[in-house]
Order: sequence, then structure tokens, then C-alpha cells
Amino acid sequence: MEQLELILASPEFKVSDRIRRFLIYVTNETLAGRAERIKAYSIATEVLGRDPNFDLQNDPVVRIEAGRLRRAMERYYFVAGQGDRVLIEIPKGGYVPHFSWRSLDPSTGHVQTAQHAALAVSTWPKPRTPWVWALTGVMALVVVGVGMSQVWRSDRTDGPVRPALVVTPFANLSPGSEAGLLAAGVTEEVLVQLARFKELSVYVREAPSKTPSAVPAPVAAGRGREFVLEGSIRTSDGRLRVSSRLLDGATAAILWSRVYDADLRVSDILGVQSDIAAKVATAVAQPYGIVFDTSQVRAEDGRPESFDAYQCTLRFYRYKQSLSQAEHVPTRQCLEQTTARYPNYSTGWAMLSYLYLDEDRFQLNRRPGAPDPISRARNAALRAVELDPENVRAQQALMTVLYFSQEPVEALRIGERALALNPNDTELLGEYGSRLAQAGQWKRGFDLLDQAVARNPGRSSYYVGVQALAAYMLNDDQLALSLIQRADLASFSLYHFVAALIYARAGHDAEAGASRSQFLKMRPDFFANFDAELAKRNFNERDRAVLIEGARLAGFPVRHRFTHAD
Repeated sequence: MEQLELILASPEFKVSDRIRRFLIYVTNETLAGRAERIKAYSIATEVLGRDPNFDLQNDPVVRIEAGRLRRAMERYYFVAGQGDRVLIEIPKGGYVPHFSWRSLDPSTGHVQTAQHAALAVSTWPKPRTPWVWALTGVMALVVVGVGMSQVWRSDRTDGPVRPALVVTPFANLSPGSEAGLLAAGVTEEVLVQLARFKELSVYVREAPSKTPSAVPAPVAAGRGREFVLEGSIRTSDGRLRVSSRLLDGATAAILWSRVYDADLRVSDILGVQSDIAAKVATAVAQPYGIVFDTSQVRAEDGRPESFDAYQCTLRFYRYKQSLSQAEHVPTRQCLEQTTARYPNYSTGWAMLSYLYLDEDRFQLNRRPGAPDPISRARNAALRAVELDPENVRAQQALMTVLYFSQEPVEALRIGERALALNPNDTELLGEYGSRLAQAGQWKRGFDLLDQAVARNPGRSSYYVGVQALAAYMLNDDQLALSLIQRADLASFSLYHFVAALIYARAGHDAEAGASRSQFLKMRPDFFANFDAELAKRNFNERDRAVLIEGARLAGFPVRHRFTHAD
């Protein structure tokens, strides 16, 4: 108990109250002889506030918080707890803590465990700057995780072909051990951030030289197109410069490069590492990032059977850019064939869920008969989450299906959870922001959409269009006008509806008329079911009234019974 109190009182143990409760609970239960009670369910309900109906399979909260606790404990023992005699560990694969005594090595005076010597961080040269102590744990992890293995992988070997991203540890181009620790820390953070993106496979290869390596030999024959991420760091007078670039694995052509600068004298070093890594991972690995932007789908539109899973992923994001009826069918067929061939491909099921959902919400190529599109979309999303509960694309698909199934509260809860899993995924930022906006949280939804668009090289027009609607609902007509003019969605019917509303209220009668005519041509029956269209998007009473009045002002055939929200 004294060791527990020591950890909790340490300023280096920087965690939330719920993680503190997590540590206290598992420690007390173990010491009381009740270790067999320490299960994910009991932690979720007794510590993390989940109700008795907690869905262990679909809610990864315990695994997420356990991971954060393990990292916090590792940091504590590598920084403040190097001299502690008692070691508390939460082994991976379970939640029951392991306790061990650490003794002094009589030859060195350094602490070591009774079973084996601890990683001898205390034998390193004494750091010359305070922030280096914060990096020793990260360096130790890299030594164990990278230095002792040739290749680190984040994929499953039985899955479909995906692009392979080989990460070469960032090179230290400055003298001194502190710079080496910085390079190791940046590498580790980049790996952590990249591993959250499930559309690609991530590898790491050792690079013992002082300069960035040439393109390494292929690490995974048959695993799809290969890319190499490499970089370097320099330090001078308390300033840090990190250079990063992405190369084509076959040709060594540089596809992307960036330089990031930070002042270590005024910035938190761990925060700097995390921020730089997030920017690199987002630019490279997110759905509209460099890997997917530079890999074009082959022109075989008439033969969807020729596409493999990787090409289906590219085709899906191309479809998401336009929401075109012509793109919908071949993309749906491609994903159906992929999931039939690879039934355990979580991301494929998540993408297919969207294609089924769009049959209903956008009336794209709806298939007749049972099961209906919503049921097919829900089953596909649940399958995706079942296969991989920590797959952000799966959680995003389930969120969207639940939202359009009249379950907005649960949908937004899942969206918040997905955001915690990967806050750098711009596709999730855009989708979750859209759902928040439609649920009435227009300002927060707009802000998340703004992040998605700003950080997304693909510049998804759909999200710009939703931003335009959000600005309209926030009564910022000039901003709404500017945004709707930027959104390039001529093939998407609802774009013309939103455009007509914005143009009409801004006094642009000719543009409003053109948009109205185009929308009615594409969706002639829309206003026969206007109330159902508003209901399925979960607009609240106030927002329904605004949209009804806006539609009437734009000249749409709104029936008299829709002039008052009910």
C-alpha cells in the first residue's frame, strides 16, 4: 500500500481520476485476495461508471484505460520511481497487477528486481537537461521494441492485401545522447499514432546508421504497395527540428516531405513529440492522406471482380468524395466480393455498411426486398466491430448506422469513444462532426468538421457542404455562402437542397432557382416524405422549423402541414 500511495502522490504520475481509481481498485482487490474478481466487466461497472448492461464485446473502454495505465506506470518507474523497491506492473492480456521486490546490486548500487535485473536506465550518463529524464522510458521501450526485433508489425497475416508502410527509426543528426533520446521518442510516437489506422499495415525496420536509410528491401512479399517513412532530428540551442519524408518503396521517389520546428525551452517535450507524430501520421496514413492519394485505382470500372481489397479501399474513398450514384454500385459490388473472400476483414465490413446505408439515406441504387438497407448496414457494422472493437472505421460505421436508425444518443456515445481511439483520423472527425451538427450541436460539429477539412489533403467536399449547412443554421449567411460555393458536389442531390436554402436566404435568387430545379430533378419525391427525411436525421424541433421555413423560402413544394414543427 505504501508503494501505491507513493505512485499516486508523484507529480510524474499524470493521469485522470478514473485511471487512478483503476489502479487503486486492482491493487486493493489483489491484496485482499480477490484477484479472481478482477475482470473487464467488474472494472467497467465498479470503476469506470458503466451500467450493468455494459457490452463488453463492443465497448473497448477497459482495454483503452488499461493501456493508458500501463504507459503511465512505465513512465513513473522510468522517471520518478527508479529507486523504488516495489514494482507494480499490469501485465498485458489481463488486469491483475503483479508485484515484485527490487534489490540493490552490490556491485553497482543500482536497483534490480529479484527475478531479473531491471532495464538499467540508472547506468546511463546523467542527463545534461531536465527534459531528458522524461524520455528515458520512451527510449527504453524503443530499445526493447525496435532494437531487439528486425520488424514490428501491426497487421494480421490472414487478412487481405493492404499497403505496407515501413517506418525507419528517425536518425539523430546532432551530437549527444539527449538528441538520440529525442529521435527514439519521436519514432515511438509515430509508430503509436500510425498503428491506429487499420487501412494499412505498419512495419518498423532498424536503421543503425546516423543518416536516413535508403529504401530497405521489401518486408512483406505480396502485401501490397510499399511505402517507406523516414526522418531525422536536429537540435541546436534548445530548438528542435524534425524532418520527415515518405518514399515509394519500389522507386525511392519522394512522395511527401515536411519539416517541424519546436522550442524545447518553452515546450513540454512529450507534448512536442506527440504533436509532431500526430501531424506526420495524419498526413501520411489517414483515408485521404498521401498513401491513398498517390495510389490510384486502375481503370477497370467495368470489372469490379478484378479489384483486390486494397483497391476497394481506394475506390471507397473515391466514392466518398463524390457520393455519386454511378460510383455507388461498382464500389458496393467490390466490397461485397472482398468481404466474401476475406470474411474477417473488419474495415471492409465497415465500408460496406456505408454503401448499404446510402441506399436509404441518399436513395442510391436501393435494392428491393428484404433485408432492407438499414438492416444490412447495421449487420455489416456490427460484424466490423465484432471483428475488431478498436477499429475506428468500424466504430464510425456503427455510429452512423445507429444515428440513422433513430438512436442518436447511443450513436454519439460511440462517436466519442471512436474519437478517443484515434483523434487524428480526419474521416472520423468529419463524420462525427456531421452527426453532432445534425443532432443540434452545430458549433461543436462545425469545429470538428473544420479540423477534418484543414488536416485533410483530400478536402472532402461532403464535409465542406455540411459545414455550409452548419453555418446556415448558426445564422452566418456569408460564411454559409462561401462554403457552399467551395463544395464540389454536383452529383450529390442533397448538396443542391442545401445550396438552394443558402442562396435563397442570402438573396441570390437565380442561384437558388437553379439549385432548386436540379434537386427536384434528382429527388422528385423528396417532399412527399419531407417529415420522414427530417426525422431520420434527428433534427430537433427548433432546427426542423428553420429548415422547413428555409425550404419554403427557397420555393420548394413544402406542404402546409410542414409549416409547423411537431
